[in-house]
This record gives sequence, structure tokens and C-alpha cells, in this order.
Amino acid sequence: MSPTAPSPTPLIPAQVTASGSDSVRDLRRFLPARRDPYVLAVGLFVAYVAVSVGRYRHMGTRSWDLGIFEQAVWAYAHFRAPVVDLKGPGFNVLGDHFSPVTALLAPFYRLFPSPVTLLVAQAALFALSAVPVTRVAARMLGRARGLAVGVAYGLSWGLQRAVDFDFHEICFAVPLIAFSLEALLTRRWRAALLWALPLVLVKEDLGLTTAALAVVVALRSRRNGSPRAVPYAIAVVSFGAVAALLTFAMIIPAFNSTGGYDYWTKVGEAGPLDGADTKIRTLLWLLVPTSGLLALRSPILIAALPTLGWRFLSSDDHYWGTDWHYSAVLMPIVTLALVDALPAARHSARPWLRSYAFHLPAAVAAAALALTTSLPLSALTEAGAYRVPERVRAVEKLLDTIPDGATVESNVGPISRLTSRCRVFWIGRAKGLTPDYIVFNNSSRWVKDVPGYARQLHPRAQYELKGLVQGYVLLKRTSP
Repeated sequence: MSPTAPSPTPLIPAQVTASGSDSVRDLRRFLPARRDPYVLAVGLFVAYVAVSVGRYRHMGTRSWDLGIFEQAVWAYAHFRAPVVDLKGPGFNVLGDHFSPVTALLAPFYRLFPSPVTLLVAQAALFALSAVPVTRVAARMLGRARGLAVGVAYGLSWGLQRAVDFDFHEICFAVPLIAFSLEALLTRRWRAALLWALPLVLVKEDLGLTTAALAVVVALRSRRNGSPRAVPYAIAVVSFGAVAALLTFAMIIPAFNSTGGYDYWTKVGEAGPLDGADTKIRTLLWLLVPTSGLLALRSPILIAALPTLGWRFLSSDDHYWGTDWHYSAVLMPIVTLALVDALPAARHSARPWLRSYAFHLPAAVAAAALALTTSLPLSALTEAGAYRVPERVRAVEKLLDTIPDGATVESNVGPISRLTSRCRVFWIGRAKGLTPDYIVFNNSSRWVKDVPGYARQLHPRAQYELKGLVQGYVLLKRTSP
């Protein structure tokens, strides 16, 4: 070849930097991995608020729980004993469930005296729990898979059911469990135990969950060559168990007018095989869409046993299924059990298990997204979720005629519109007191004779009908 001849065109072209790669790098600089858990938590918070507050605005309250907790928090906010008249005149709620942690909401409620304050606080606590879950998942599995697990957790059916069920004190337990397990997975044994301790102030049964978490810490710290943490873990096991025992046997009975614990009758009467089909379905829902059964390979599942134990031994079949808020505390446990099991499974000698573990984070995220189409967050795609129906406005106008400070006897429908400004009793439980007003949702016409029903409730008083709107009946007392 002549030295002056042009060089041949190379067979392999030089590398060209794609503009897409630049865009990815710019996105990573704008949104570094450490921010992922917080961005996800903010998105979940907005979604949770939209669902729970939307249900409230539509007067879709499912139970009296929101009213009960609002009366308790109102009392705390005014430096009074947590008396909940919905449970009976002068009833101290600490004699029902031991949940003094709700006093933490008192400053916020004093500034914003509305049941919406409780719903927003609950949404914030649930969303906060996604931070430790996503953070530790990303640390152990990588950014993409960690974020997939965080999405799966935030959209998990247990959290969505809880968000959709008004307010409950377990919203404090969910982030405490999540932070405790994050510390456990990162081998911060003392932090794991400290995060578990406040659970005894959330609800009486969670002292046993504290003990179970400490058992896991003891097992894991010993296996990882940290024997000095074992005595501390054993001490927390004892503390959780003793705290639960004292709460059940002494603290709650001391506040209860009957001197006992009202829910003993619901525990132990059913055999483990009663409702077995429902219980098996619940276990499958807990383990399959959330972890693909891989959570069974982690001892972290020990922490779920106390909650599953009292639920499945109860004679109340409402505890057995997947409805309402009962499974929310299990979601961080199952999800982080999956995170704990994945690294070992990805290095298994079995090729099928390695492949399964490699794809599982994306699979559980996809399952959560698919299931969401039939879960409460699906309502966010409906235009009606953001509008207050005229029916609701008409009922609220009727309820506004009840003056502040009045005594009112009510059922589920009107309660959440009255507890922030009136003394409200559950209908039929005023126990000799004669309220100024009786108001109830009679849309299903469960009361055929409204005047006769008022006489049945209060034979010595007279009530007149003041309004009937969209099935809601308002009666006013006209004589002592």
C-alpha cells in the first residue's frame, strides 16, 4: 500500500457518547440515591392523605374509631384525662386499650382541632415507615432493587387497608418496627432494641412484639459475633413480656370501670382450626404478593408471631381476614424479612433460586402495582374522589345546626363531624343522660318509627324532628 494512500475505514467505529447517557447522569446528579427513600415517602404521604381525607370528605367513615381517638386526643390537648364518651359517659380510654402514645398528637390537634389532623398524622407516620424500609433495601440489594422493594412496601395491601380505615393507634407502631428492623439488618443492635421499646406505649399486645424483636436481635447478634449485645436483648425480651403482662393484668383494669380487660372474651374461645380457610388465605396474602414466600427464609418473621397469634386465636372472625388495619404492623416485618433473605438466596448453589431472588424485587413491585387497581389507592384515578358530593354538603348543613358544646347521641355517620365541638355519645349508650340532640344515619331505614325510637332511648324526655336529609335524622330535645 502506498504511504500516501488514505487509511481504510475502521471496522469498529469509535465510541460515541449517547445523549441518553448524559441525561441519566444528569438525573442521578439531580436525584442521588440517598434521596430515593424520602422522595418515595413524600409521594406515598400525598397518596395516603388523598385516600383517607377523601373518604372523610365523602362521609365514608367506616367505624366509630375516628371519633373515639379524636375524643381522646381532644382530652390530651386540653390537659385532661382521656375520657371517651363514645364508649360510655366518663369512660377512660386507657381502660379499653393502652395507647398513651396518641398524646403525641395533642399539640397538633390543639392547633388544628379536626379529625383530619389525625388522618394526616397517620398518613405521615405510614409514609415515614417507607424511609427505613427503602433505605436498608437499597443498601443491601442496590438502588434499583431497593427502590422496587420500597414501592412494593408503600403500596402493600396491609398499609392501604389501614389508610382506608380511618385512624388507629397502630400507625405509630409501623415506623417503630421499620426503624428497629433497619437497625437490625445493619447490625446496630442497640438501636434496634431502642426503637422497639416504645411499642409498649402504642398498644397492650405490642409488648410481645417488642419481646419478639429482641429475640431476633439476640439470635442475629450472636450469629454475627456480637455476644455483648445478647444480654441487652434478653433484658428487652423480659421487659416487653413483663410490660404486656402488667398492662393486661393491672394497668388497663385499673382504668376500666369493671376492673377487667374487656377483650379477654374474644381471645382463646376459638380453636386454631376455626376459620382455617380464612386464616390460610390471610397467611398467603401476607407471604406471596409481598415476598414471594422468600420471607420464610428469615428469622425476622418471628416478630410477626405475636400479632398473628392473638388474631388467629380470637373468636372474633373480623381479626382473621385481610380487611381493615390489623395487618399493617406486619407489612414492615414481612418486607424486611424478604430483604434479609435475598442476599443469601442470590448466592445460592441452586441456579433456580439465584434467578428467582434476582428477579423477585421487581416481581413484588409489579404485584403491588397490579393489586392496587383493586385496593383503596385506585380511587385516586377517579374524578369523583376529589369532589364533595352535594349529598354530603346537605347533610353537613343539617349537622351545622347543632350548636357547639351540645350533648349529642349519634351513630357512625355523623360522629366524625361532631366530636371536635360537641360531647358525643354512641346511640343507646348515654346511660341515663339525656342528650340535647339525637342524630343518626337512617339511610337503610333500620329505624322504622323515629319518634318511637327516641322514646325508647329516653322515655322521660320529648324530642321533635328538626330535619331529615339524605336519610340522616336530627331530633332536638324539647323537654327535660
